[in-house]
This record gives sequence, C-alpha cells and structure tokens, in this order.
Amino acid sequence: MHLDVQDLRNFYYRSALGRAAQKSLRGRMLELWPEAQGQTVVGFGFAAPLLRPYLAEARRVITLMPGPQGVMPWPAGMDNTSVLTEETLWPLETGHVDKLVLLHGLETSERASDLLEECWRVLGPGGRALFIVPNRGGLWARRDRTPFGYGRPYSPGQLEAQLRKHQFLPERHVGALYQFPSGQRVWMKSAGLFEKVGRHVPTIAAGGAFMVEATKLVYPPKGKVKRSKARNPIAVPVGAAKPV
Repeated sequence: MHLDVQDLRNFYYRSALGRAAQKSLRGRMLELWPEAQGQTVVGFGFAAPLLRPYLAEARRVITLMPGPQGVMPWPAGMDNTSVLTEETLWPLETGHVDKLVLLHGLETSERASDLLEECWRVLGPGGRALFIVPNRGGLWARRDRTPFGYGRPYSPGQLEAQLRKHQFLPERHVGALYQFPSGQRVWMKSAGLFEKVGRHVPTIAAGGAFMVEATKLVYPPKGKVKRSKARNPIAVPVGAAKPV
C-alpha cells in the first residue's frame, strides 16, 4: 500500500522529525555516492528529498512517482523533474540509468518482483542502485506515525536474498535513522548524538532503516559453443582458387 504523496510531503518538508530523517538518509547516501558528475540519476517512490545534491552536477535527474502514490512538482523554484508513472512500466530506455535510488517504493509495492525487474532493466552497465527500506528490527517500523511504519519491513538478509534472486549483486550496506522516532523536544535535541553513536555500532539492527547498494549482474551464456563441420562441404569450383 503506497502512502499518499501529500502525507509524504508533509512529513519530509513540514515536520521537524521528517527533516531530521531527511538529513540522516541523505548524509548516509552521500557517504556512498559523494558525486554524480555527468550521470543520469533516477529516484523511484519518494526519493526527491535525497536527490537535491545531484541537481547541480548530474547530467539528468528524474524523480519517478508511482500512480497509487500520486505526484508533486519537484524541485521547488526549478524546472520540474517529477513524472507520474506506472509502478512496473517506467518511461525510461533500457540501460540508460547510472544511479537509481528507491525510497518508499519497494516495501509498499504489491508487485515487488516486477518492480525489481524494472529496476534491473533501466540500470546501465556499471550502474548502481540504492535500496532504502525500513529495518524490521528497528523502532521506526513499529510506529505508523512515520512513512517507515507502512508496508513490508525487511531484514538485511531478506533484502539481499531478494536482490540476488533478481540478478543484483549487493555490494555495501549502511544503517540510518538511529534517533528515536518521536518529534518531542527531548528526543529531537539528542538526535545528533544518537546518529553519531549509531554509525559506530557494528550491526545495523539498531537503525530504523538501512541502505543496500547493489550492482547489476549480466550473466554470460552458460556452457561452450562447439562448431560442427558441415556434413557435405561445398567443393571449390575448378579455377576459382587458382585461375588456369
């Protein structure tokens, strides 16, 4: 079940907790992908809050928003990059995306397998995808006051197994949202401390969300091709090889 785009916008842009979540997620993403010079960057779901740092240097930034969720114009004050699209039928050419970010797209999809196949299709050679999902063992997945309390939360092992099944190779994973999912002042003041301490925790189970960076696998043909000789080879006409 996709959340409404108005609810997502109100959370990330009009609430203190949402802006703190945006800061945490964007900071962790920039640690993995510090630049996108001359690349095509695509976000699906509601990835718009994370893509603003790439607007200046990327060749193209596109934000795809699924029909059940709805669409809003983005970025504010600039040319619109948002596109309302079918969940598993994107208006993108095959193999033309360098960086792909999914936020609030996979866990809320009723056709997760078809969605991953579409991700694999549009990703180009050497391209990378970043899947951001709620952590099943985190506190954020247990509170429906945030977007991370909806849909299907994942454990790191579950997400990696699903990605491998659809020809993705998980490369790196990091945690995010270590602060308590509450907008109360006492918790907001300690948010920065929780984020700093959480990054040094050896396991990402304490985070409210985690990110898995994956690359596209293209399997070579299996087996060896053996060329068989023709049963009745055509004889070379007399005089064709060496004129007489």
